[in-house]
This record gives sequence, structure tokens and C-alpha cells, in this order.
Amino acid sequence: MADLGNFNANEVEPTTAFEPLPAGKYIAAITASEMKPTKKGDGSYLELEFTVLEGDCQGRKAWDRLCINHPKDLTQKIAKGNLSAICRAVGVLQPGDSVELHNLPLEINVKCKKRKDNGEITNEIKGYAAKSHPQTQPVQQPAQQSQPMQAPAGAPQAQAGVNPPSQAVAPGNAPWQR
Repeated sequence: MADLGNFNANEVEPTTAFEPLPAGKYIAAITASEMKPTKKGDGSYLELEFTVLEGDCQGRKAWDRLCINHPKDLTQKIAKGNLSAICRAVGVLQPGDSVELHNLPLEINVKCKKRKDNGEITNEIKGYAAKSHPQTQPVQQPAQQSQPMQAPAGAPQAQAGVNPPSQAVAPGNAPWQR
């Protein structure tokens, strides 16, 4: 038995069934992160919790796991590439701690995938990009389709589909509060 302290279900909205996010692109932010050991105990992964910031799915969550410490080199390479894409998307290129990536908006590309073990549909994040900033255009000119930014010669190349952020973010200032 457990004391529920005079809980009243009439005062709390009931939880609804948890459904995966529909596939698509979302403006989100990392709201939690934690380094966890792999099941086999032979490495660790960075678990990232993303919270959708805008639209019909505002407040919904998605997760990604980056196996940045893993015995397989290819697994590490993919995870570190994804971490690089996240860092570039939020404008924090040399984080010392994952908390430095929190609460900075970016675009995540969410896919739906059928699990092999139970057939349920789950979300998988398949890409990261900088949050696009609306461009101010003169009224008489039609909006031009934006082109991907090109890095200067000799500069490190961003992961395909990831544009570097247009403005640096001062520590403690959320981009949407500029």
C-alpha cells in the first residue's frame, strides 16, 4: 500500500496514449542529456532529449542516442558526426559539457520506424540543421529560394544538409530572446 496524500483525479488532466511524432522537420531544443553505459558495458552513449518548441506538436519529446564511446570505429564516427551537426546547428562548436547545448533551438528531421522486436512505430532523428531565420525582403521583390552556405576554402566542412548558424549565441541568452 502507498499513501496518495488525498489525490483528487478531478483536479488533474488524465494522461493520453503516447504516440510517436509524425515524420517531418521540427524546431526543437535539447532539454536534457545524460551519458549512459551501453547494454554490453563496452562503451557509453550520450542520450539527448529534444522538446518541440513550435507548431501542433509543441511540448512533445523525441530522443537520440549518440554512441560516442564505442568499440566499433564506424559507430563512433557516425555518432561524432551527428554531434558535430548538432553543435554547428546551435552555434556551440567546442562544448565542454552537453549542458552547453541545452535550450538552443535547431531543426530536427524526425522519421518513423517500425521496431523489429515488437512492431511498434517509433521515432528516429535522422538529421539536424540550424533553425532558419526569416529574411527581411523588400515588398516589391519576390522572396528568393535560399541556397546552402558555402564554407571558405580551407574551412572544415559541415555535414551534408547542415548549414552553420548565422549568428553566434552569447552564453545565457536564448536565440529567440535576442
